[in-house]
Amino acid sequence: MQLLKTILIWLSRLLLGSTFIFSGFVKAIDPLGSAIKFEDYLSAMHLDFLGHYALLFAFLLSAVEFLLGVNILLSLSPRQSSIYVLLMMAVMTPLTLYLAIANPVSDCGCFGDALKLTNWETFGKNIILLAAAVFYFIERENIPHLYHHKIHWFPSFLAFVFCLSVSEHNYSHLPYIDFLPYKIGANIPDEMKVPEGASVDIFESTFIYEKKGEKKEFTLQNYPANDTTWHFVEQKSVLLKKGFEPKIHDFSITLKKSGEEITDIVLQDSSFTFLLITPRLDKASDAHIDRINDIYDFAKDKNIPFYALTASGDDEITEWVNGTAADYPFCFTDQTTLKTMIRANPGLMLLKKGIVVGKWNSVDIPNEQEMNTYIKTVNLGAIKNNSAQERNVMWKLFFTILASLAFILLFEKVSLIVLTKIRKYKSKNKIITNN
Repeated sequence: MQLLKTILIWLSRLLLGSTFIFSGFVKAIDPLGSAIKFEDYLSAMHLDFLGHYALLFAFLLSAVEFLLGVNILLSLSPRQSSIYVLLMMAVMTPLTLYLAIANPVSDCGCFGDALKLTNWETFGKNIILLAAAVFYFIERENIPHLYHHKIHWFPSFLAFVFCLSVSEHNYSHLPYIDFLPYKIGANIPDEMKVPEGASVDIFESTFIYEKKGEKKEFTLQNYPANDTTWHFVEQKSVLLKKGFEPKIHDFSITLKKSGEEITDIVLQDSSFTFLLITPRLDKASDAHIDRINDIYDFAKDKNIPFYALTASGDDEITEWVNGTAADYPFCFTDQTTLKTMIRANPGLMLLKKGIVVGKWNSVDIPNEQEMNTYIKTVNLGAIKNNSAQERNVMWKLFFTILASLAFILLFEKVSLIVLTKIRKYKSKNKIITNN
């Protein structure tokens, strides 16, 4: 019986710890994506006034989840950790039940874009985690300590700072790992294709008719097509079954000035195309506008098309042009699509034959010489992942913290052994002296 309880304790720790670490880490990789999901939730719950704090919520949630996961796996402050985890699951489980029933947003976002779950799948996952959290809370006094209880705060502090650092770097630049459909190497035209014979959306349509002040709902089979005493009011369509949806959809580019759609022109261009991505110009940073203008001048010199894609209106575009001396053409693209293309406002994307071959946050846009070298490299068949160097920094930081945790543990255990031997030696000498 004791063996079974020990196994269950380890399983609950492994399940809760690994899930919380993974959830917190993937949110930290894409904090802007998490903030967008928070905005969706707040809007669905009519709490739009809290939207200004969405990014702060994203930073804190990822750090707290990562911290709790590390605490559980390393047995750090098990009493407090068990309470916090249980409280979190007690709140999240009924919340995800509401999301599953009401379906205000289609994706919970609990694992970012790394792993998408339906709302019902999320609720099922939370039921399992809630059960593990309850068991972990009940057995909190039986959790073995890895570190001495007086230094539990230090590994927890390192985990919290590490996660916040990852979030800050990914927000200021681009995600270390790009889970978006427009990642480097993605072939946009191929990702937009629907396979032949793929399933389609199935809807059920109903019709509301009115006669003598009475409204009645009909189906396609029994609606009063030839009865003129009934007057049509409205039609409702309910999605019964979701069909195949390509990774990239609703992607279109329309020139603001002429209204011409140039999506195919851009995607079928055999040369390069620069796309400046800025979902909302009123929220875009102009801190590095000189870099953008320099690349536009470079594009003109090299006869490379350059378009600014935005969902902003004419007034915002005029204000941006007046404030930045922008001379590039503006195009309209859906705001959600733009946010999915790159986690930056503004950000720069480089295409070749419809393939994403480069992505930069405005702070990281190369100068003209560096961009020329980059394009030559792509022409030679090599597509460079911009975030490879940043990932190396992340792994160095991760292993530094891991080494620090191991050193603390080793130092604690060695010190304990030495102190124990010293106490035994003093106690033995004291006995000899007394005799």
